[in-house]
Amino acid sequence: MFKGSMTALVTPFRDGGVDEKAFAALVDWQITEGTHAVIPCGTTGESPTLSHDEHNRVTEICIEVSKGRVPVIAGTGSNSTEEAVSLSLHAQKAGANALLLVTPYYNKPNPEGQYLHFKAIAEAVDLPIFIYNIPGRSVIDMSVATMARLAKLPNIVGVKDATADLARPLKVRTEIGPDFVQLSGEDATVTAFLAQGGHGCISVSANVAPKLCSDLHKAWMAGEYAKVWELRDRLMPLHEAMFCETSPAPVKYAMSLLGRGLSDCRLPLAPLSDAGRVKVETAMKKVGLL
Repeated sequence: MFKGSMTALVTPFRDGGVDEKAFAALVDWQITEGTHAVIPCGTTGESPTLSHDEHNRVTEICIEVSKGRVPVIAGTGSNSTEEAVSLSLHAQKAGANALLLVTPYYNKPNPEGQYLHFKAIAEAVDLPIFIYNIPGRSVIDMSVATMARLAKLPNIVGVKDATADLARPLKVRTEIGPDFVQLSGEDATVTAFLAQGGHGCISVSANVAPKLCSDLHKAWMAGEYAKVWELRDRLMPLHEAMFCETSPAPVKYAMSLLGRGLSDCRLPLAPLSDAGRVKVETAMKKVGLL
């Protein structure tokens, strides 16, 4: 159920609020283009700047538009365990298929604190849970040992790995087993991640190129490796451009070029610079998106 190209959805804004119409259209477009799962309210969705009401509404819209066509993995993480439980319970009630929970940022919990945080959430809900390990943003890096301990809980089923450590998926596979779902959080290394035991990717670039990203994963699952290499090489300029400045500023600018919402990010994220805009436009033309 959880494999392939999954999109970490942007949250479009207009006049200071969530652009619900643009977001609904984005979700539907992603599914019709072949995306295998959608993820609202993650890092790319600027979840730290969403109010609780906005966060819950974005999750609801995603579920309503998806209509069961693909899984919805709702971002419900927080550095407050109580808040994460509340967001997770709402997503469960709204009809999400799974949850994505980031390791607690800023607080910097030790391995025991990490375990207790995820355990508390897992015991509060019935949905499958993915650990979101992104030390570049949350400071802490969950060890394979802590992850293996959490994997013994029945509804902790996998990880979104944004470490860019390509030894990590193989270590996780050998320590926890092949059924623990490993999703890459790094577009540029996705094919190597799959080769090391990964199952899919939660992608930023798929916001802009959902069909190309989906086609790559379909080719991988079919064993059509020449096509995988071709798409890997074709998409690489886009992956680089999407992180030329702090995400999601580049991807939201790219989306605006496609007519899928404005490029607005919420402070403290600045608008994409002129140099960044040139990089994004150049990459999109090279990939064939403009």
